[in-house]
Amino acid sequence: MTYARLKLRATEVSLAFPAVVVYDGTCALCLGGKRWVERRALPGEFEFLPCQSPERRARFPRMSEQTCLEAIQLVLPDGRVLAGDQAIPEILRRLGGWRWVAHLFELPGAGFLAPRLYRWVARNRYAISCAAGKRR
Repeated sequence: MTYARLKLRATEVSLAFPAVVVYDGTCALCLGGKRWVERRALPGEFEFLPCQSPERRARFPRMSEQTCLEAIQLVLPDGRVLAGDQAIPEILRRLGGWRWVAHLFELPGAGFLAPRLYRWVARNRYAISCAAGKRR
């Protein structure tokens, strides 16, 4: 790799190396969230892998199925992994018209409330999907 290739702008890097969203492929709420992000993201900004897929297991063998079923996982181009309430604002930052929503996670009390709310939704996602009448 040449030095010039290493000096890419942030937008070029994100398009060349998409962030990978690992989600529960059996959850209607999770699939709805995935589709919502897909519709708003620039082409190539994200790659989506169901937690249960052989490709996820092959590419991210250290990410246990239990881990990715407990919370959405966002694998950034630099290799860092953000989970759950940490992944959501980063996903929003990468969606042009929704960056402002990511700032809500910086408001006073958000650091206390966001993880608890995320855990509650994650634990109850199947019931929420059924109550909302969503199916895969």
